[in-house]
Amino acid sequence: MGPEEIDVFVICASDEIERGGARAFSLSRFDASGESRPFPIVVIRTHDNAYIGYVNACPHDGVWLNIGSGDFFTQDRGFLKCGRHGAMFEIDSGLCIDGPCNGKSLQPIALAVVDGEVCLCGERLVEDDRPFSAFDDHDETMEIMIHPD
Repeated sequence: MGPEEIDVFVICASDEIERGGARAFSLSRFDASGESRPFPIVVIRTHDNAYIGYVNACPHDGVWLNIGSGDFFTQDRGFLKCGRHGAMFEIDSGLCIDGPCNGKSLQPIALAVVDGEVCLCGERLVEDDRPFSAFDDHDETMEIMIHPD
C-alpha cells in the first residue's frame, strides 16, 4: 500500500441506521506491533443525515458507552451518554460536557458514505472480523475444500 492509498472498510448500508439513531459495531484492528485488537465503534446518523463515528469507549473508564442501558443517547436524544456513570457528550464533537470525564472527548473515527454504504477510512482492520455476516461465495469454496474430487 502506498502512502496515498487509504484503507476503506464497509461498515453497513447507510439506511441500516435510522435518522437520529446509532449503532455499535465490534471490529478488530491491527495495532502498531501488528497484533489484532478489539476496535468497538459507534456510528451515529444525525437528523440532517450526516454520519458521525467514534470509538465506543468512554474516556472516563474505557467501557462501551451503551453498557447497561444499551442506549447511546440521553432521554431527549440531544446528547450521547455513557450508561455507566452518566457522562454526556456532544454528538457532533464528542466533547464531554458533563460527568466524570468533563472536558475530555470521545475518539473520532473517519467515516465516508460511498455508494449508499457507510465506510470507515484510514484504519488497518482485520478483514475476517466483519461487523455483519457476509458469506459472499465462500460457501461454494468451502464445499469444494470439504469434498475434494
